[in-house]
Amino acid sequence: RLLEAQLQDQRREHEEEMEALKNEVDAMKEKLEKQQQAFLQTLQLSPEAQVEFGLQQEITRLTNENLDLKELLERLEKNERKLKKQLKLYMKKVQELEASQAMLPVERRQYERNMEVAVQRKEKNFQGMLEYYKEDEPLLIRNLIT
Repeated sequence: RLLEAQLQDQRREHEEEMEALKNEVDAMKEKLEKQQQAFLQTLQLSPEAQVEFGLQQEITRLTNENLDLKELLERLEKNERKLKKQLKLYMKKVQELEASQAMLPVERRQYERNMEVAVQRKEKNFQGMLEYYKEDEPLLIRNLIT
């Protein structure tokens, strides 16, 4: 039953996908027919009219491209304003933190500095690998385990 349900789901998805592709093909065919008709009309025009039609097509294309670029510019400007607001907010938080740090008593700041120094001293840099003799290997393993 589970396999049948999965098979039916796949079949339904496949049919939906095929329908969408058929619709897309039909839309492309219609677009192609319109372009062919426009091309045939252009061929029937005089050379001056062909130039005029070509200019009209180019103007239309550039206008559409210009509109797309304006939309992109608006989105980028909106994003820029949003980021500037976030930056101002974070700058205020940093200033508030600095102000609260400046108001700490001198003794507490010295204590925190001493703590930082103590933490830094605990860090050690180990370099290289452990060197041992082959006959000491069982002893090392036993010591590591215990």
